[in-house]
Amino acid sequence: MTQRLFLSCEHGGNDVPAPFRPFFRGAAAVLASHRGLDLGALDLFTHLRPLADASYSTILSRLCIEMNRSEGHRQLFSVYTKALPPPLKQVLLAHYHAYRDPVIADVSACLRAKEQVLHLSVHSFTPVLDGIERPLDIGLLYDPARPGEKAFCAAWDREIRRRAPGLRVRMNRPYKGTADGFTTALRQRFPKGYAGIELEVNQRFAAKGRMHADIKAVLSASLQAALG
Repeated sequence: MTQRLFLSCEHGGNDVPAPFRPFFRGAAAVLASHRGLDLGALDLFTHLRPLADASYSTILSRLCIEMNRSEGHRQLFSVYTKALPPPLKQVLLAHYHAYRDPVIADVSACLRAKEQVLHLSVHSFTPVLDGIERPLDIGLLYDPARPGEKAFCAAWDREIRRRAPGLRVRMNRPYKGTADGFTTALRQRFPKGYAGIELEVNQRFAAKGRMHADIKAVLSASLQAALG
């Protein structure tokens, strides 16, 4: 059965549309931090995109609306937007659906065509959160109850370690692969034929919006090898 690789980046930028900028006055530093975007993730996504059959990204800041949370989740809106009047929230929800709905439609079309979908969601994480260091370089997040996802992550882990044995690769760290997220929502919607993996890369490898070239090379080559 044919397998299609879908690539996505939910936190690629820190853009705030003009109508919402008054609500972010004084928040420039926060928007430029890991709270506003996944530093280096869009650059890594762009580097990996030639391997994909379909790709999706957004540069709307997660502080406007959290693309990697389910609708209705308590963190869907941030401290800057959760008190907005309903009409403005509807505008942000329109952005949310404009990003997520095409992915859902394309996965559905592949499954109807008897094709399988491997979806890789590209993220990065801050090295220190709430004063606690996170002792890993790369996280591969998956649902342990899904053998296909587990097997793919094991294969990708081996390929990464072959090329860069010094990298600290961990499974379901720094987050659980079953926590609320876009891949989790898609697993629930498509219980068969869909596999969702979140790639998390330590932001210590990111500088000025770019991921280190060595990390990009290792992840690209290892992903290609794991895909077979």
